[in-house]
Amino acid sequence: MPSFVTHLSCPRCDLTYDAQQVHNLCACGAPLLVEYDLDRIGRQASKALVAARPPTMWRYQEFLPVSDPQQIVSLGEGFTPLLPLGNLGQRWNLPHLWLKEDGLNPTGSFKARGASCGVSRARELGVTEVALPTAGNAGGAWACYGAAAGLRVHVAMPKDAPLINQLECRMFGAELTLVDGLISDAGRLIAQQVQQYGWFDASTLKEPYRIEGKKTLGLEVAEQMGWQMPDAIIYPAGGGVGIIGIWRALQQLRQIGWVSGDLPRLIVVQAEG
Repeated sequence: MPSFVTHLSCPRCDLTYDAQQVHNLCACGAPLLVEYDLDRIGRQASKALVAARPPTMWRYQEFLPVSDPQQIVSLGEGFTPLLPLGNLGQRWNLPHLWLKEDGLNPTGSFKARGASCGVSRARELGVTEVALPTAGNAGGAWACYGAAAGLRVHVAMPKDAPLINQLECRMFGAELTLVDGLISDAGRLIAQQVQQYGWFDASTLKEPYRIEGKKTLGLEVAEQMGWQMPDAIIYPAGGGVGIIGIWRALQQLRQIGWVSGDLPRLIVVQAEG
């Protein structure tokens, strides 16, 4: 299938990079973003074409960075339901309140989206080993998709992380290291190991493609709402990759004229501490 990716860009210093090469951060230390020929997407893709495809996140293939379909590692992730919250909406005087139920994804969370896209693109670029820190769900997702792709996955996790998440990583064959500390300590360990062993660093916002998988949340919400912009999106965030992806998805859809209405307010909720 054709690729509409043009290059990688740095939102901080405007440097650009070849998307056909393996990259992590920009030279200035900022995350890199995947850029597309949106004019060409607008000419060659259509909402009707998307609607006729299978109900996974890969129905939006023109907006995703993998060009070789043989490299796509998919376990049926995406296109999760948008459920009406009638009783809660009535209580809050919000008659059009909806919940995106992403817990139905493989491995039980929205992390499957980023893992599917990140692992697929890593494999397409010739990566054989990836490493990341996690507090739980991301490690399990990358372990699962890495196993499906035939990649070796190295995970560092705080030792007090839920046992189920530890077991999930091990079950899928990942090398798991438990760290006496926080996820930031796990991140420092992974950074050291990446330098030492040459693994690909798949940490939050340290590679360009996890955002692209999470971007499908925004694409799906738009399609499921009849290509009308919602008024607001409330998003529970850790590192914030998903909310960045949603914002980019809605911006891209607006640029090619697929959606109507103003961009929604994006409201981020995080755990205290």
